[in-house]
Amino acid sequence: MGDKSAQNMDDDPRVGAKATEASEQTECSRIPNGDSGSAVTTHLYKKRWVIVFLFSVYSLSNAYQWIQYGIISNVIMKFYNVEAFAVDWLSMIYMLAYIPFIFPVTWLLDKKGLRVTALLANVLNCAGTWIKVASARHDLFGVTMFGQFLSSLSQVFILGMPARLASVWFGADEVSTACSIGVFGNQMGIAIGFLVPPILVPNVDDINELAYHIRIMFYISAGVATFIFVIVIIVFQERPEIPPTQAQAQARNMQPDEYSYMASILRLLRNKPFMLLVVSYGLNVGCFYAISTLLNRMIIEHYPGEEVNAGRIGLTIVIAGMAGSLICGIWLDKTKTYKQTTVVVYVLSLVGMVVYAFTLNLGHLWVVFVTAGLLGFFMTGYLPLGFEFAVELTFPESEGTSSGLLNCSAQIFGIIFTIGQGKIIDRWGTLAGNIFLCIFLLIGTIMTGFIKSDLRRQKANVQTEVQAVSPTGSVSSVLDYGATACSRTRQWQF
Repeated sequence: MGDKSAQNMDDDPRVGAKATEASEQTECSRIPNGDSGSAVTTHLYKKRWVIVFLFSVYSLSNAYQWIQYGIISNVIMKFYNVEAFAVDWLSMIYMLAYIPFIFPVTWLLDKKGLRVTALLANVLNCAGTWIKVASARHDLFGVTMFGQFLSSLSQVFILGMPARLASVWFGADEVSTACSIGVFGNQMGIAIGFLVPPILVPNVDDINELAYHIRIMFYISAGVATFIFVIVIIVFQERPEIPPTQAQAQARNMQPDEYSYMASILRLLRNKPFMLLVVSYGLNVGCFYAISTLLNRMIIEHYPGEEVNAGRIGLTIVIAGMAGSLICGIWLDKTKTYKQTTVVVYVLSLVGMVVYAFTLNLGHLWVVFVTAGLLGFFMTGYLPLGFEFAVELTFPESEGTSSGLLNCSAQIFGIIFTIGQGKIIDRWGTLAGNIFLCIFLLIGTIMTGFIKSDLRRQKANVQTEVQAVSPTGSVSSVLDYGATACSRTRQWQF
């Protein structure tokens, strides 16, 4: 895709400009380097949009599989003749797999890059779907669990990629859009996972007929995953031949021993405001995981036979959350009020959870749609706020490392809350289970209030602006790095 003359870029700085005039596939910019007075040519390849869209598609395929069992849990229980807790583990395995594997996967992403990570993600995702095709028999629950485990391993390779992909392929003023596209693919997969399985797998009594419908669902997933895998092999590229920004040009010249992954983790663990955020973030997102996993059970208990509407309610939660995330992100860009906005949205998440808990049993499905949408708007809208706030508290540490710790906390609390709420629902009903989550959201709200608002990234940006007016300051590379770092903060996922 790239211009072959890029190899002689250092010898003739005009090469990049000529390549741009000669090619319809790239855009070119030249930014002066304050250190040397020379110019480094940068290109924005049109293929960058294909790369981020392809990532979004295979992220969608994987996210769909996370919830495809849980939203029809009563049907899966009947088909495999297992208890509800066993079906819950088909969703919780996604959370459990993330915890031990995120750190080696993040290290692999740093060492081997985007293409290797993308190929491994798709190998695991594709293998998981075909194993599940083979498990469409009532006595093969263990096989379907193994297939779901492979899909959950694929997720570990996916969640950390949007920020890296955006910074490697996109210009400094485009990375936020690129990250949003990548993350929206994941969210759309969850939305489809809520909507489609109840339609494909009706709640019928005949086991053979049920096996047929489940097999059709698995075949569709496998066919889509296989097609995407083939496209990834052919199309997905490690990086553009010419870097898109000055920051990427410098990153390519960085020696491997200049960055210590373990030292960065230790610094983050000693950062008290960040660790408070890690716990409070885990409490909030863990509640979302529990609600999503157990949604079918909660709806069916009060509205028997409404499996399809249970999926639509889940879809409402995710779509409302996507709108909330976008609005919260725009608000932060305009106001920079990180702590204040995070506290307000956390409080409103608690209010939404209380309202949902006490209206679920009123007997009116339209009320559940409204309250679930309200809950999703604020609870899911909190996700980008958590990551934005984390970057402010930890700058200039790697955003991938800080987001990995946040996601680990979310997975741990997600498992705890799903198991705890499930047991409480079995014994005392849905109201008691939802009050259980409300208590922890209250604790998270209080903890968020105690976080010291240390906006390190904003301070660095102010210092950069001061340097910009100094004739001796090395400004361009700092500005480019700051823009790239800001853009990579929207790495929020489920």
